[in-house]
Amino acid sequence: MSLPNPAELIRQMAVDLRAHLARRGISEPRYIGIRTGGVWVAQALQQEMADSSPMGVLDVSFYRDDFSQNGLHPQVRPSELPFEVEGQHLVLVDDVLMSGRTIRAALNELFDYGRPASVTLVCLLDLDAGELPIRPNVLGATLSLAADERVKLTGPAPLALELQDLATASAL
Repeated sequence: MSLPNPAELIRQMAVDLRAHLARRGISEPRYIGIRTGGVWVAQALQQEMADSSPMGVLDVSFYRDDFSQNGLHPQVRPSELPFEVEGQHLVLVDDVLMSGRTIRAALNELFDYGRPASVTLVCLLDLDAGELPIRPNVLGATLSLAADERVKLTGPAPLALELQDLATASAL
């Protein structure tokens, strides 16, 4: 399987996001990347859009509904939101949408900070494996993977996609 080029996806996503924000009359969105890949995508997207406004970073580890099953990841760091959430138009960015549970956790955390005016969801990839009714407003590409395949974003510069075979990885 040939994976798409993240730089090309980001360029098209910037065009689509500009159009989405214009249709909604949003002139000063606040960008928030979900750690870690979503932060990289948000940074690339902001750069492509020539937007130098401060970006927020969410670490949704404590808000995941599978926290009790998976425990605390050793790399957990606090979220950083350098602006008010209340009444703001937020652009929430993640790298890969799979089940939708990360996005649900991110929304739960955001609403703990306040009630945004709107949230636009932007994802580099949708793996079309949703368990929750969550769909991005702006999307780079949709991929259908085999049950034992995953895709991983590496970065931050350059951004690249890697196809991982879980069957091979678990046999090692």
